[in-house]
Amino acid sequence: MTLAPLLRLIAWAIAGTLVFGATAAPVHAQERIKDLAGVGGVRGNALVGYGLVVGLDGSGDRTSQAPFTVQSLRNMLNELGVTVPSNVNPQLRNVAAVAIHAELPPFAKPGQTIDVTVSSVANAVSLRGGTLLMAPLKGADGQVYAVAQGSLVVGGFGAEGRDGSRVSVNVPSVGRIPNGAMVEREVGGGFGGGGYGGDPGELTLNLNRHDFTTVSRMVAALDARFGPGTARAVDGVTVAVRAPYDPGARVGFMAEVENVTLTPGQAPAKVIVNSRTGTVVIGAQVQVMPAAIAHGSLSVTISESFDVSQPEPFGRGSTVVSPRSDVEVSQDGSRMFKFAGGTSLDEIVRAVNAVGAAPGDLIAILEALKQAGALRAELEVI
Repeated sequence: MTLAPLLRLIAWAIAGTLVFGATAAPVHAQERIKDLAGVGGVRGNALVGYGLVVGLDGSGDRTSQAPFTVQSLRNMLNELGVTVPSNVNPQLRNVAAVAIHAELPPFAKPGQTIDVTVSSVANAVSLRGGTLLMAPLKGADGQVYAVAQGSLVVGGFGAEGRDGSRVSVNVPSVGRIPNGAMVEREVGGGFGGGGYGGDPGELTLNLNRHDFTTVSRMVAALDARFGPGTARAVDGVTVAVRAPYDPGARVGFMAEVENVTLTPGQAPAKVIVNSRTGTVVIGAQVQVMPAAIAHGSLSVTISESFDVSQPEPFGRGSTVVSPRSDVEVSQDGSRMFKFAGGTSLDEIVRAVNAVGAAPGDLIAILEALKQAGALRAELEVI
């Protein structure tokens, strides 16, 4: 045993905090390829559309502030053979202009249905009880891939008084229509169109997170399962797999590929900091070198009061009110202490708890440790 680990064990024993197995490497369970990667070309597509929700109980758009709602209604009525005179400006309260979005899943065929989300784009108070009229949903290429229509399911509600007071629970201006859109056009996928480089005899597996170790182990696991030369590494994300040409045999082959298990590579050392909520997440691979830290807090208190200056009896002066500000500055006594280094998550947690700092102060300490070179990890602020 080297001197440094021996001294660490002696220090833990004296402090009564000896933990056996604290520095043992974490055991990583095997995972399926299905959970680690996706098949190249098999992906969803975003759809978006615009439409009108009708049948609202007075909670629709204020058309004086949203003229495009009336314009949309005029255009729809014209298509149905109803002409609204140009000098008539309908004051509607039961219609709302909405944006519609959905995701077209891979391999979706015409006639299948998908869920849609409907959101108000004007000043409608609530979409509860409304019905979406037929609205086309377009893809990024401008083509119509689905048509949405149906009654909305709204999870929130709101109430408003005549004096302007309002009570709202959740978000009543957004709703969903389960199975509310019917697919009208199929999107061609890359499942049968060739693998990396256009080779029709290959399919590609793209990792959800790049990792050269995982790619190497995936190639080894596939070769061990299906024979040497079945898979090859392309880069830190992509693995090309030799697959059958026949579509039916290819589906069965990929079903077996998805269930091949392997041990993924360990995640990189990283500390995630949420500066808004004060949340700090430390990865298992993070290492901290010993460092000395002085931590304290500065408190400034300002109190405002008013003094009244009263003139003497029978005096010619007047009563004057003058403000008075009391400023008090205090700094809690702080001492320099040693932030003990550690190579395991258990040691780092004990060292962080020893700091006794608030989340905001802890974030500042971690940033300072990173700048000093004592934090051997990537510090990511979200």
